[in-house]
Order: sequence, then C-alpha cells, then structure tokens
Amino acid sequence: MANCAIVGVNWGDEGKGRMVDLLTENYDVVVRFQGGGNAGHTVINDKGKFALHLLPSGIFREGVVNVLGNGVALDPENLWKEMCEVTAQGVAITPDNLKISDRASLLMPWHRDLDELEERRLADKKFGSTKQGIAPFYSDKYQKKTVLAGELFYPERLKAHIMGLMEWKNLTLTSVYGAEPYTEEMIDEWLGSCCEKIKPFICNTGEFLKNAHAEGKSILFEAQLGSLRDLDYGIHPYTTSSNTLAAYAPIGSGFPGAKIGSVIGVVKAYSTCVGEGPFVCEMFGPEAEKLREAGAEYGAKTGRPRRVGPIDLVATRYGAAMQAATEIALTKLDVLSYMDMIPVCTKYVVDGEETGEFPFPAALDEAKPVIEYLPGWKCDISGVRKWEDLPEAAKDYVLYVQREIGVPITYVSVGPERESIIIR
Repeated sequence: MANCAIVGVNWGDEGKGRMVDLLTENYDVVVRFQGGGNAGHTVINDKGKFALHLLPSGIFREGVVNVLGNGVALDPENLWKEMCEVTAQGVAITPDNLKISDRASLLMPWHRDLDELEERRLADKKFGSTKQGIAPFYSDKYQKKTVLAGELFYPERLKAHIMGLMEWKNLTLTSVYGAEPYTEEMIDEWLGSCCEKIKPFICNTGEFLKNAHAEGKSILFEAQLGSLRDLDYGIHPYTTSSNTLAAYAPIGSGFPGAKIGSVIGVVKAYSTCVGEGPFVCEMFGPEAEKLREAGAEYGAKTGRPRRVGPIDLVATRYGAAMQAATEIALTKLDVLSYMDMIPVCTKYVVDGEETGEFPFPAALDEAKPVIEYLPGWKCDISGVRKWEDLPEAAKDYVLYVQREIGVPITYVSVGPERESIIIR
C-alpha cells in the first residue's frame, strides 16, 4: 500500500487521531512529523478512551511501529507521563513499537516558562497559546539553540551544551520577564528524572524509515493541528510554530525521500476553533452553546471550550488545497442530527464584495460570513455503517460539501468509536 498522510484541513481538532487509529490496520509504520505536546488527539477503541498529545495514534495497534520524527517538539517530561498513562491502561510501549528520532530537539523546561510569561505579557493581545512551550521551542530550534535527543548519549558534550544554553536563556528570563533563573541542579534533576527514561527509545529513525521503505513497508504520516494553523499558510500570526502540511511530512519524519501516495484531509462536519484569531463563521449565544454541547467541544489538551460555527466552505476549500488532499474524511456528522436546518458558510463578504476565495490574513478580521441552510435529518445516525442507509438529507449534506470543496469524501464518521465509520 502507498504511503499516506492524515492531516487537518481547518483549525485543528478535526478528528485526525480517530482516523489514524482506524487506518493503522493497513500500515506498518505511523510517524508524527511536527508539533508537540499542544496536540490533542482523542482516540476511542477497544482499549479505552485516550487523549494523546505526543504519542502517535498508531500506538494501539499491535505490530505497528510508531515514530516521533525530527520535526517534533520533543518534551521528555510530558512524553514520559503520557507513556505511563497509556501503559497503565494495558497498552504495551517498548523500543520495538516506539522509536524517537535522535535528531528531534528537546523541549526544555524553560520553553514552557517562556511561553506562559509571554502570554501574560501580551495580555489581551495574546495568541491563545496552550503554554506548552511550542513557540519558544521552535524559535530556539531555528536559532540553532536546542539540544538534540541523540546528545543524551554524549553526556560530557551534553552538559557543556546545556550549560551554555542555560546561561543565554537566563538572560531572557531574568532581564526581560523578571523571572527566576535556572540552575545546574535543576537541569541535572530534569535530565535524570525525565530524559534518562526515554533514552532506550531514541535511535536513528531516518535509517529505520529508509530500511522500512526498502522492505516494502507502508508508512502513515500523522499531522497535528490543521492547514489554517500552518506557520506559512495559516491565519498569521495566530498559527502554530511548525508546518502542519502534508508536504512537510517527509522532512519532519526523518525520511526526506519519502513519496506520499495519498493525502487524507480530515474535516469536521461543522467548524471548531481552539484559541485566538479570526474565525469568520463563528456562532455565538445559545445557538453556539447547543452545538458545543452536542459535539462535546472542549480542548483535549486544555479543556477550553472550543469556538464553534457551521462548516466553512471557504476555509475548507483553501485548507484542502494547501494539503493537496486526495480524499476527505468527514467527521462528527452525527452531531448535526438535532438540527432542523443546518447552517453552512458558503462565502465571505470582504470589502463589500462576496468571495469564495480565502482572504489574506490581514483581511480576515473584517470578513463576514454568508450563511445558507440545508435541510436536517432529525434522527440518530450513530448506528449507520453503510452509505445507502443514511437518511437522504444526510447524504445530500455530504454530497453538497464534497461538491463545494472539490475533493471526494471517502470516509464519514458518525461517532467517536473506531467502528463508527461509513466508508464510501
């Protein structure tokens, strides 16, 4: 089977984790290629309910090897906590089924501190960070001021390297933010209590992926967040600090020569958004609260109520194009079952003109949604497993979305469980 990337088309929170969990039965390797512990991939399967943040969502499938690539913000402390939580529920995690790139940079404790301090300084101009240290981490990475995971095997060099970085970072902590500096003892404690525990999982994953490819094994690339949070193509500056697009998967995975045969773009049947930034189709008041409650729309990492709205065809069309999606997985269709009429954002009004094109980020603040309505189906569809068994109104909704975004919808999710899926 050809390699595949599963990516988000909108603002994130589309349901990528449930799709990776479903489709890993067809793949040998699953790779997270970007992002960090700010992810929230909710997975429900026969082993229980899980909220994954760093672990690839293929960790539940026996025989599947999971890789954290060099593009990931590797937080040893939170990764180890997550591994302990997952293994406590009966899921085996060993160096055979989890491999960490030796070229992944370590997210240091001061990255989380700086994230929180900067959000506090920005006050009402904040970016809506999850305060997991992601922006400071990637900033340091591109300044070449991070520690590679493989350096844990070179303790003398490692210590000198970290002490130099600590001296530099303390200047910012103390003089810019008035915070307490880090000490050598604090770093020693962090290295011993967190980093030592993940060392057995660190290896040359680039070599592993190259060999897996040579042996004819198939690779599934798992992204975090979605197109509109991409550092280069998203709603700047309210983006994440890495590239969320399928095009980045080979680089961030550790296998730059990888060829991706298909790109499954995940789209929610309505829109949600965690964090700050323009969200043109946003609903407010009782209408929004009813949709939020129906979809249990609260952040998997933060618990924050997600902003909600109707499906945004302008943003979705743009996001699918940025991902070069070859097919779409439409999730949470069942949530809309309570509606008499289903709202759809079909266009934006920008500078007094209607447009179906996604605007430049600076124009989004003034954009207004054009809302149309489609008939609802008003019945429970969570038990449906065949396309032909869906109510006509539900099928019409799916086909309408497919036509408007121009990419075939091949998966329709009608519930969070692994088996709650319709394959077209």
